[in-house]
Amino acid sequence: MTPLEKTVLLDGIRSRFVNDINGLNMHVLEAGFEVSNRPCVLLLHGFPELAYSWRKVMLPLAQAGFHVVAPDQRGYGRTTGWDGDYGGDVGSFRMLNLVRDALGLVSALGYRSVKAVVGHDFGSPVAAWCSLLRPDVFRSVVLMSAPFAGPPALPFNTDNDAAKPSAADIHEELAALRRPRKHYQWYYSTPEANDDMWRCPQGVHAFLRAYYHHKSADWRNNRPFPLKSWSAGELEKMPTYYIMDLDKGMAETVAPQMPSSSEIATNKWLPDEELAVYSAEYRRNGFQGGLQWYRCMTGSQYIAELQTFSGRTIDVPSMFIAGKSDWGSHQVPGALEKMQNSACTQMRGCHLLDGAGHWVQQEQPEQVSTSLIRFLQSAH
Repeated sequence: MTPLEKTVLLDGIRSRFVNDINGLNMHVLEAGFEVSNRPCVLLLHGFPELAYSWRKVMLPLAQAGFHVVAPDQRGYGRTTGWDGDYGGDVGSFRMLNLVRDALGLVSALGYRSVKAVVGHDFGSPVAAWCSLLRPDVFRSVVLMSAPFAGPPALPFNTDNDAAKPSAADIHEELAALRRPRKHYQWYYSTPEANDDMWRCPQGVHAFLRAYYHHKSADWRNNRPFPLKSWSAGELEKMPTYYIMDLDKGMAETVAPQMPSSSEIATNKWLPDEELAVYSAEYRRNGFQGGLQWYRCMTGSQYIAELQTFSGRTIDVPSMFIAGKSDWGSHQVPGALEKMQNSACTQMRGCHLLDGAGHWVQQEQPEQVSTSLIRFLQSAH
């Protein structure tokens, strides 16, 4: 595997590999590397993204005095050493091992601690768990587009309380709606999800264009609001990229939302030559590496070890950033409020940015960079 071509990177960002990280040869993008002994900021991407997703905020952070490191995480991009087979080592993608990946990278780079870990989308819970488990290393945390409500709770006082009836199965409820639906995270955990996107009729590039458009502020129907409960009647209010039609895959779901050629030509936050970086990586790898993360999140066997930390809070300085047009802030009812009121004890701000949907650091990089720098300069 070779580094990313310099022609696709801004001057001041380099692509290279850091080897032997928890079994991985990890591809990273770096900025601010020219000066030694700078405080480090670690940026963790989500799905279906790459280290490249941080390209627009890396140089402003470097110019503010930080060594900025963004890896292709386990299962993604040019990082190798992971098992992308559906029947393979799924457990290596569980949350505690993803934290171990981040910790190993920080240590390999010669840091005992980092100024902040910043996570977007599925990178957000990884960043949250990093700061919860190792606050001595991850000295502050920024969560983006996915609120962290705290570790999963242990059943409490069950020996004394009468057994409560089990909650209705949300998947049965969704399937029984007048318009039958299903939850995207459980769909992403199925064997067919990878081929549905990787081998889709429109091709990977067109699929990603429609997917990114559908979840951005460019799609005018993204007008999120808080949901009242984790029930089918509430969840079905979300767009179909989250609560899908029961009989459709993701590629078929987003295809009707493909922007026009003129909209693509005038897209400033993700021009076609930048999207081509993503599509080339996903054409080569497929999507299963990232989908393994969802399998660990929806599989009950991996929740038990996280319950070991039930009741623990994030006690380092924290901040949340998302787009105002991003349903990600509300897809788990009550999570945004729990994050602010109990899960994070030093929450310094919750910023919902105008003109951004789910891809906030790409759609509004100037606003995100300003918020990050202000936070980093005041966190300690």
